[in-house]
Amino acid sequence: MLLTVTTTHRPATDLGYLLVKHPDRVHTFDVPTGTAHVFYPEAAADRCTAALLLDVDPRRLAGGRNRRTTPADFTLGRYVNDRPYAASSLLASALSKVFRSALRGASRDRPELVAATIPLEIQVPALRCRGGSALAESLFGPLGWTVTATPVPLDERRPDWGDSRYVDLTLRGVIRLADALNQVYVLLPVLDDAKHYWVAPDEIDKLLRAGEGWLASHPQRGLIARRYLVHRRALAGRALAQLDERRLAELRLADDAADPDSVDPDPAAGERPGDEDAQLPEAVRRQPLAVHRRRAVLAELARVGASRVLDLGCGGGALLVDLVAERRHTEIVGTDVSVGALAMAERRLRLDRLPQRQRDRIKLWQSALTYRDDRLRGYDAAVLMEVVEHLDAERLPALEDAVFGHARPGTVIVTTPNVEYNVRYEGLPAGRLRHSDHRFEWTRAEFAAWTDRVADAHGYRVTRSGVGDEDPEVGCSTQLATFIREGGSP
Repeated sequence: MLLTVTTTHRPATDLGYLLVKHPDRVHTFDVPTGTAHVFYPEAAADRCTAALLLDVDPRRLAGGRNRRTTPADFTLGRYVNDRPYAASSLLASALSKVFRSALRGASRDRPELVAATIPLEIQVPALRCRGGSALAESLFGPLGWTVTATPVPLDERRPDWGDSRYVDLTLRGVIRLADALNQVYVLLPVLDDAKHYWVAPDEIDKLLRAGEGWLASHPQRGLIARRYLVHRRALAGRALAQLDERRLAELRLADDAADPDSVDPDPAAGERPGDEDAQLPEAVRRQPLAVHRRRAVLAELARVGASRVLDLGCGGGALLVDLVAERRHTEIVGTDVSVGALAMAERRLRLDRLPQRQRDRIKLWQSALTYRDDRLRGYDAAVLMEVVEHLDAERLPALEDAVFGHARPGTVIVTTPNVEYNVRYEGLPAGRLRHSDHRFEWTRAEFAAWTDRVADAHGYRVTRSGVGDEDPEVGCSTQLATFIREGGSP
């Protein structure tokens, strides 16, 4: 199996520093299925190519856990197959061992290069691709690559036989080397649609680690997760749930990035409108919808007398700042699946500068909205502010179970866009949602149906209202529901 990485970055031989492999040497590594070699066919100032060659040992491939690579009743198939030649999970595993530092984005000698985007060309001349050239384009194209996936004919002398299952894949783009290698590491076995080893739950962590920064927003993330996890539905479902959480966290971080350290006690001061607010008339923009939304949530918390409050999916901490300013809130917990979001919330709250008495009121926990978490039980109220619309519809039952069924706070406050109001946003094309990552936006009737169903299923009573200026025809821009648990104990 062969994979080459070429750059024209100047000096191109800096590629050796990024890969932590000197261009003047041949580097050899023992891997579970054979021997991996790294060498440089060309190494000049204007162009440098590193090659990874995996020499598969059929005897190793046929033994131990690798017996899974061919049917048990086809003994000869363990020795006569395409595995020594066609790129697959075997090559991905070798890549992860040989280029471990490069995948992590570490370079002791040239650390400044790690963050640089450089021109790259990656070629895999023989790749088994279940789905053909179109699938290769759909996987790598959204990542910014120019993709050339040339089908390999079964026999060049017999064109009437058609193409084989293999492609000659070439990727060209300007990208960080670490990102490029992680994308290839994930997508090689996805294109092959097979793995040479048993897939355990820890494969989810490998997928999420290698997919950091690109997989959560990939339009084919469902297919990628299913194939990478060899169509094990339970594992793929867990992976997709965590990817949804990460995507939501990334979006909230992006919204907060303009002023990450702001702790102004006046929530209207210096507030930057959210994405859906940008198209409002100037008179309304002076009081951004995000401000109205937070004030409405705080008013509901005051109305029900909540003192111990959860902000579920807190992002960079905008609502947490407002909660801290209200002395009635004796315990405030912000949760998010993203460690980066929690770090931003900590900076925004300036926890390191608060007196210990104030600091003790606040907790920041990493937690996923679609998984049960015993730490979240027993609170007066929980807030899901602009969260549900970022989840795929099929993940909503998991959120409902985790929040309403397991955590069971006394009050749950949910806000979400009203899709009917979208016609009032100038410049928003008909049929388009307010944000590219919204999986859906509900009408008022759809929101009412969902809230009624959830309330009935989990023993809550629900009231609904609107946030922002009310239009007589299409209602308010934001919908708000307040669920109050019936009875005293969870």
